[in-house]
Amino acid sequence: MTYSKYAIYLQKKIQMSTIGLGNALVDLLFQVQDDEALATVSINKGAMHMISEEQTGMIHKQFAHLKMSKVPGGSVCNSMRAYGMLGGRAGFYGKVGSDELGCYYEHALLSAGVRPYFSRAEGLSGCCTVLITPDGEKSMGTFLGPAPTLAPDDVREDILDLYDYIYVEGYMIVNEPLVRSTMEKAKRLGLKVALDLSNYNIVNSFREPFGKLIREYVDILFANEYELMSFVGFPVAEALGHVSKIVDLAVVTLGKKGAIIAKGAERIHIDAFGPPTPLDTTGAGDHFSAGFLYGISHGASIRQSGRVASLLAGHVINHIGPQIPDKEWKLVREQVAEILPSDSHLSK
Repeated sequence: MTYSKYAIYLQKKIQMSTIGLGNALVDLLFQVQDDEALATVSINKGAMHMISEEQTGMIHKQFAHLKMSKVPGGSVCNSMRAYGMLGGRAGFYGKVGSDELGCYYEHALLSAGVRPYFSRAEGLSGCCTVLITPDGEKSMGTFLGPAPTLAPDDVREDILDLYDYIYVEGYMIVNEPLVRSTMEKAKRLGLKVALDLSNYNIVNSFREPFGKLIREYVDILFANEYELMSFVGFPVAEALGHVSKIVDLAVVTLGKKGAIIAKGAERIHIDAFGPPTPLDTTGAGDHFSAGFLYGISHGASIRQSGRVASLLAGHVINHIGPQIPDKEWKLVREQVAEILPSDSHLSK
């Protein structure tokens, strides 16, 4: 074993780590004056539309006079950034364009302590244009750009081998060859595979390929109650009984009712953390997954990992947008350290 490989081996033994695979999208947020503004760009209130690069440019031109905010988006990116902010060793596989948004996205990951592994394409990076009306409702136009065109060969085994867990975004199922190839490589290298079902509409459209991938490769399945019911076709209690036979851990979020984690016949309920009336639930599931993966990969029990997950979700729903503000992370890390076992990474 060479010195460099031995150094990597020692680093892996110090703390287990997670790499994410997801759509690399930048969220561009505009606060518009009224509902009529949505009609001028053919966006229905409260809906999410898939739009072209041309439509994206038209919308941005229409609202160029308004202040625009941008944040790195994509659910697994949100999770990996939270994982990195906790101090975990995280990576992210994605595909961006050759534009300023791609550079911004890379910097946002690096600033959170996440190692980006990007493929690049000429042109505009994927972005989600979020139009916020005065009542707080969000209406979205999503241009995926090159994000879903990552090729199986872009995901390298020598990179995957640096990590212990891989977390895959359910939206990536539209590129099923990529997801299957990546999961095959991960299992061959000894990684634990975690999958988030992402959205009940995507589950309804891809139920059969999801089922095959979950049975063959997935160790940890994340879903909210509606996604799980869409996948299995039963109420949550029965659905958990089904999926707990084919995955090691099934983690199901229930909103204000907290979450249920199933391991075999065991059911562990996790109470919700945070305000009784959320300010914005965007990113709650992403942060729940990040907290759970961080806990379980740093020696915590299932219940402790669930409490860390609930803690992160409770913090993010107290703010507008899918991220916990930087200034709040010191408190979050202190609270997480109180939950985790004394020999965990954060407690040292």
